[in-house]
Amino acid sequence: MPRKGFEAHPHSAIIHRHEHTHVTHYAHPRAVVEHLLSSHRHEHNHSRIEHAHPPHENVPREHLHEAHIHDHAHPAES
Repeated sequence: MPRKGFEAHPHSAIIHRHEHTHVTHYAHPRAVVEHLLSSHRHEHNHSRIEHAHPPHENVPREHLHEAHIHDHAHPAES
C-alpha cells in the first residue's frame, strides 16, 4: 500500500537518450573520500517499473533528476 499522498502507477518500458552522470567514490590513502563525476549521453532502455511517489507534474523533466540503473553492457535494444 502506498504512503499517504503517494500514487502507485506503472511506467512502460522505453528507449531514450539523455545526458546522465556517474559518481565514483575514490578513497585516498588517508581515508579521505572524493566524489569523481563524469557524464555522457547515449541511447539506453528502461524496463517497465511500477512504483509509488507523489503525483508527477512533468515526467520527462523529473526523470532527468531521478537515480536509475542503465545496463551499459546493452545500452539499448530496439
